[in-house]
Amino acid sequence: MLRPCLFSNLVLSVFISASLLAQQDQPPAASTAQEYPVMLEQNVIAGKTPEGTKVQAKLSIATLVNGTVVPRNAVFSGEVTESVAKTKDAPSRVSVRMDSVAWKNGSAAVKLYMTAWFYPNMMDAGQELQYGPTKSPQGSWNGQGEYPSDAKSYKPFPDSQQKDQPVPDTPNSVTSKHRVLIKNVESVAASDGGVELVSKKSNIKLERYTTYVLAATGLEAGK
Repeated sequence: MLRPCLFSNLVLSVFISASLLAQQDQPPAASTAQEYPVMLEQNVIAGKTPEGTKVQAKLSIATLVNGTVVPRNAVFSGEVTESVAKTKDAPSRVSVRMDSVAWKNGSAAVKLYMTAWFYPNMMDAGQELQYGPTKSPQGSWNGQGEYPSDAKSYKPFPDSQQKDQPVPDTPNSVTSKHRVLIKNVESVAASDGGVELVSKKSNIKLERYTTYVLAATGLEAGK
């Protein structure tokens, strides 16, 4: 017959072993930091874009928002809540808050902020030249019939009538699968509990048609 103390110790040992085994079987807790890659639809420049300016951005990939799958190209809407130009003694600051997202068959309220992360564009193949239709100076981005410098050199398509001249490979501009930090910009906690972008080097400029990352808080290095 077991003594009471030995029996109690045996029961306690079995209980502890079962608890440890149950903990091992449980999946790790999911991260609460969720991010939303969006393409901004207008420029936002520190000190030049007034606070209160309405902004929109399109979702780049279908994403779960508050338990609902929101489709690609859903539109996030919000406003610039802070816009301060850099001075000799103070950094430039920008904060963009998104308050809602809407798509064809639904909408949702959100509270998300632009972070210091973005997905850069890359050239995935082809030669050094970017080929395309001939552009008139009036229809080009800078009035000189050229593409921006980051698109490499721009040339019209070779004449299709010249049979001896092969058509070269055309490089495609694709968005990277990995986000990176905007150079010299960091995400910090704002006074309202949100996120603001700060740069001690220059005025912050968030560019149209660039894929940035929305989140409820600043994001750590990751994917």
